[in-house]
Amino acid sequence: MAEHDALELLTGTTAGEILGAAVEAAGGQLVDWRSTEVAHGNGVATVAYRTTIAWADGVADEVLGATVGGPLPGGVTVVGGPAAGAEVGVWRAAHDPSLLGLRTALNPAAVAGIFSRCGLGDGPVSVKLRAYRPLRRAVVEASGPLGRLFLKAVPPEQGRALHERHRLLTGAGVPAPRSLGWTDDGLVVLEALGGRTLRSALRSGPVATDPAGLVELLERLPAELLEAPRRTTWLERTAYYARSVGNVVPELAGWSSELAASIVAESTIGPIVPVHGDFYEAQVHVDRSGDIVGLLDVDTAGPGDRLDDLACLVGHLSVLAQVLPPNADAIDRLAERCLSTFDRQADPTQLRLRIASVVLALATGPHRVQDAGWQQATRDRVALAERWYDAAHRVHRSSALPLRERNHHVSQA
Repeated sequence: MAEHDALELLTGTTAGEILGAAVEAAGGQLVDWRSTEVAHGNGVATVAYRTTIAWADGVADEVLGATVGGPLPGGVTVVGGPAAGAEVGVWRAAHDPSLLGLRTALNPAAVAGIFSRCGLGDGPVSVKLRAYRPLRRAVVEASGPLGRLFLKAVPPEQGRALHERHRLLTGAGVPAPRSLGWTDDGLVVLEALGGRTLRSALRSGPVATDPAGLVELLERLPAELLEAPRRTTWLERTAYYARSVGNVVPELAGWSSELAASIVAESTIGPIVPVHGDFYEAQVHVDRSGDIVGLLDVDTAGPGDRLDDLACLVGHLSVLAQVLPPNADAIDRLAERCLSTFDRQADPTQLRLRIASVVLALATGPHRVQDAGWQQATRDRVALAERWYDAAHRVHRSSALPLRERNHHVSQA
């Protein structure tokens, strides 16, 4: 099955029929559904859905997952077959076949036991699924009488390594969440960070976060991370992301692929150093003064190109300004200060080319979360990536940034 067809099957109107058949097989009736998270690659599509289901004992909101285009994992409900042209695997989030610990994380009684063992008291606990990428990872926020914990579910073989990654970073003075332990089924227990995300702060207005502090935060990443497998850079994935754009909006295929080829042809990869790997405003926690107090999602930390982390932050900020027009001025001011500081850390031309790679990679974000108007939003992001590419050729002639020339749309970064 072609990737575009797999995406259409799991996000188009047929998806409702597929989910309905799976729910009916489990004894329920599908009342409503919408796709909330879409991943695709190599002909495989995997989607998360928020649904409303009528069961025999009442109506409930449920998160479901589905995949098509590759070998189906065990334990899923199979819908379709050769006559239908494809077999689709469907499951409830708590029974994700790759995230075995998620069932525990979504069980308040089981989580209450974790709170007790962590010294956070006995008593009732509430749980909320905060993030879910089917078959890949999930985050559950758990609140009890004496505080909060975050439970990250990953494939079981990754649990211990993630725990040790957190311990390594906190031991080196990086303000990552402290890991309290892991389970054999891939559940990592993390303390809550203080403050709020830099993205949340920007929604409230200008922030005083010092870009030099962001650089210093990256410089704290320990040398031991160099022993992990090297991360492919945003640059090395540019052509892949251009193909992804073409898969979701076919009329953009030529434009995105030509832009990607130009970016790659003019770019270089820098020295290999410890990097975060996904460094942007939603990963950084700040206090009320804008000072940095935390760093999230260190799963991706390892050896890579520092240019990636610097470009990732500025690229995300430039997209966020498209997403949040009322906050664009505050976001742009931070992006401009970051770019000015980062230009002293890296070659300015290469930095802008790498930002173009990042923005192109983010172009399918509106489709991934199934925003209304995602086709136009995708086009706007490809245009923004092109403006960053053009800015790389103006860097020695003008300090003007492509931040002010934007098409506004309402979406998610």
